[in-house]
Amino acid sequence: MLIEPDTRIRAASDARPHLEHLVRSRDDLILNGWTDRSIAAAVRSKELVHMRRGWYIDAAERNRLTPEQQHHAQIIAVARDSEGGAVMSHTSAGVIWNLPFYRIGLVRVHMTTDAPRRISSAPDVLRHVAPLPAEDLVVIDGIRCTSLSRTVFDLCRMLPMEAAVAIADAAERLMGERIREWDVEAVASWRAGLRERLDAAAGARGVRQARWVADFADGRAQLPGESVSRLQLHRLGFPAPQLQVPVPGPAGKMYFVDFGLDESNAFGEFDGKGKYLDEALRSGRTIEQVMLDEKEREDWIRGTTGRRFARWGSREIKTPQALAARLAAFRITPP
Repeated sequence: MLIEPDTRIRAASDARPHLEHLVRSRDDLILNGWTDRSIAAAVRSKELVHMRRGWYIDAAERNRLTPEQQHHAQIIAVARDSEGGAVMSHTSAGVIWNLPFYRIGLVRVHMTTDAPRRISSAPDVLRHVAPLPAEDLVVIDGIRCTSLSRTVFDLCRMLPMEAAVAIADAAERLMGERIREWDVEAVASWRAGLRERLDAAAGARGVRQARWVADFADGRAQLPGESVSRLQLHRLGFPAPQLQVPVPGPAGKMYFVDFGLDESNAFGEFDGKGKYLDEALRSGRTIEQVMLDEKEREDWIRGTTGRRFARWGSREIKTPQALAARLAAFRITPP
């Protein structure tokens, strides 16, 4: 089956480390002066990680990768070693698409084939048998995987609700986000296509949850924590919040607030750690300067709008009750 490279908006692979150069075969190592004895010694001393039979990665390089990137490296090893028509799917396709996984461990590589016969899995590979029409197949960075729509369809049926909402929001954002602009037509087309896919799968396992998630999705949520915050706010009885609310700032600045809780006369923000710890997000500022800038921003928003303002983090969105307690501390309750 011929699979064409994907030409639509997809994961920003340019921002990833060059994982394909980190995953090395035994033959490549031998060609570069290693021996089977030195490879075995390096694995014992934990200088090399044995990914699967015949495939290795430098341990120090692997330790610098995020869990998603480590899984992506495993995907590369499996893809280079696999034969037949199976393609990366489910969580592994989600990693290739650079979708976020909220509190989901990435252990085995998932692959799907439409072969009618039974196929066996392996310790590091879980294989599925399901129809794979041509429109559900793409090539990203040289690896065959399920399309974005098929990947979201598969994941929203199998993941816990919180993780599914984070996936659906992120996929919609891939289709609609244009810096600070929002492509309404692209999002409408994406939603219609996903709804059509779900309608055609009536009765399939998990499709009821997937339909609800598809209806609830909003790609303007920019982080998994914002997506899960939306879900917990809904469970607490808050009307759907405004997202990325613009607030005019001083000297022509424009501030954007994560959540506008209009009926409660309040603003809310999910405070991810990356804002303070990620050097790229700090744009050269120290952590102290980021905190001062955030305080000035929050003071301005409070003072000019007269609204209450609450921040919360990952701990407060683990349950609806935890978020409710945090909001109540700021006298913010559902209308």
